[in-house]
Amino acid sequence: MAAAASGLALYRKYRPATFAEVKGQEHVTGPLTQALRTGRINHAYLFSGPRGCGKTSSARILARSLNCVKGPTPEPCGVCDSCVALAPSGPGSIDVIEIDAASHGGVDDARELRERAFYTPVSGRFKIYIIDEAHMVTQQGFNALLKLVEEPPPHLKFIFATTEPEKVIATIRSRTHHYPFRLVPPSVLRELMQDILRQEGVAVEDSVLPLVVRAGAGSVRDSLSILDQLLAGSDESGLSYERAVALLGFTDASLLDEIADAFAAADGAATFRVVNRVIEGGHEPRRFAADLLDRLRDLIVLAAVPDAAVSGLLDLPPDRAELMARQAASFGQVGLTRAAEIVSTGLDQMRGATSPRLLLELTCAQVLLPAAATDEKSLLARLERLEKGTPSTVPQSPRRPPQPAQDDGAERARVPSPAARPAPQPPEQPRAASPPARPAPEPREPARHAPEPPRSAPEPARPSVSAPAPAAPAPAAPAPAASAVDSLRQSWPGILDAVKRESKVAWMLLTNASVLSLEDGILTLRFPRDGEMKGFSVSGHDAILKRVLSTDFGLNVTIKGVAGGDVAVQAGRPGTGAPAAARPPAVRRDPAPAPSEAAPPEFAGPEFAGPYDEPDDMPPGGSHGNGPSPDDRAVRNAELTGMDLIQRELGGQVIGEFEG
Repeated sequence: MAAAASGLALYRKYRPATFAEVKGQEHVTGPLTQALRTGRINHAYLFSGPRGCGKTSSARILARSLNCVKGPTPEPCGVCDSCVALAPSGPGSIDVIEIDAASHGGVDDARELRERAFYTPVSGRFKIYIIDEAHMVTQQGFNALLKLVEEPPPHLKFIFATTEPEKVIATIRSRTHHYPFRLVPPSVLRELMQDILRQEGVAVEDSVLPLVVRAGAGSVRDSLSILDQLLAGSDESGLSYERAVALLGFTDASLLDEIADAFAAADGAATFRVVNRVIEGGHEPRRFAADLLDRLRDLIVLAAVPDAAVSGLLDLPPDRAELMARQAASFGQVGLTRAAEIVSTGLDQMRGATSPRLLLELTCAQVLLPAAATDEKSLLARLERLEKGTPSTVPQSPRRPPQPAQDDGAERARVPSPAARPAPQPPEQPRAASPPARPAPEPREPARHAPEPPRSAPEPARPSVSAPAPAAPAPAAPAPAASAVDSLRQSWPGILDAVKRESKVAWMLLTNASVLSLEDGILTLRFPRDGEMKGFSVSGHDAILKRVLSTDFGLNVTIKGVAGGDVAVQAGRPGTGAPAAARPPAVRRDPAPAPSEAAPPEFAGPEFAGPYDEPDDMPPGGSHGNGPSPDDRAVRNAELTGMDLIQRELGGQVIGEFEG
């Protein structure tokens, strides 16, 4: 090749000679060009940035522009003695001194530089010191240079170049013009290498340059060094993708495609076959995990931005972009995010591990088994797989449907499902003046009841309302979070049974609560009264519910309670005779005086049986067909007048609970 014949490396042969040839650093070259054009030149400059981004080359261009016969000028003539001597392939100038601070950063070197600095230049306009790796200068060396950098002679200029500007002492930095260099964008770097390959006359496959850009990591010098190495091993047909992948140590794209498809299909056999091919092929497991993480990142971007390849977010050819878009769609955004987090954690654990293959296989197993974890992302990933119809790799044992809890008193009648519940039958002995069954009452203040005329005792039982009121159709919930809320509401009766086995007081408080929302790991419950909400959270009953959800149902959430509004309890829950829309919550009141004609209307009536009052449609001395019996209400009132009443009304703290 031409580069091999000349004996120069590509990064030396194609080193920029003017500011216009410096790629990707327009934020530096523009101000410097304007300063040279207007003549506002400082006596000291500080160029900082990553390696291989053009700091030393820009320092030489600045020296060339200052000492050109037409200078100071932003465009050196290139033909005068100074320009020829300071060209990229030139021998150098005696008036431009380059010092490597890694080997000349002591106080003695600084003193020698200070003594020579006062001599005038031989042939140029300025004597220029380019101090490379300036962060290697010692504290004493910088102190020796401080006075000279602060007040140099008119013919002296300093240019410091460093990758770690914070190690240059502040007194030096404050006396320089600081220009930070940056890594070159991939698109600019790829265009630069294409121009170089055209000048070299070498054929390279299109899929090779993205590998070189990725390996160079934004450094022009590193990228050109890698390209030079690949060109040295190419044959007459040019540079192929297979040879570049093998030489650079990257994972073949076909392996990444196979394992991505296996993850999306939950195919464990295909996944571990790919891992075996990686190990048998001599690839490093950590290198494979890093490449897999990069692929997952690209898929996440494609899942969020379908036109990422067209808009420039991803540097992909059209055929690769179409294939990866199908992978992202089959995988799902939640599954991709969870898989990327697992692979990232496994990649950190592989550093210095004695068995990296085992860690790689365990990482893949965690990606395949969202059912093995109980966090929210795993739950959403399982729901996402169910929506997409992806089979689970581990058959789940069917969970028995929760049975209605039996009270300690009389056995409660079993409640049929709302769909199978028969229509209400007319009462056997209706009252002559009995009003018709009223629809579901609107939410009202808990301390007020509509006045009702006194009823004579004994009074025949009123008909129980067992048919549910027609509820508004639930809105469609395509998001996984809404599906999780619906699943939780359907499992709420079983959750109440599990809570009852832990604490009856917590169970009774949750009987009137409803699931409001489940967002960002926070389960919000709605209580009909503020006292019940405070009693539930202050006494530690929320910890009981949290423990039940985590142990029995695999859901780790934070419990939050709100008060007010109608309680949207699921129909068919044990202990309820109708849905929440048809049955209002019980209202707590203080004990009222004996009913009399002189008593106020709100305190009159025989329905005041204790701290809790039944709904208006509850027959006296009776219950709904599937509602609580008189013994149940006695147990509830007895317990609520003890520890729970002290806690709710006086703010006491329940330390222990003993059940006989």
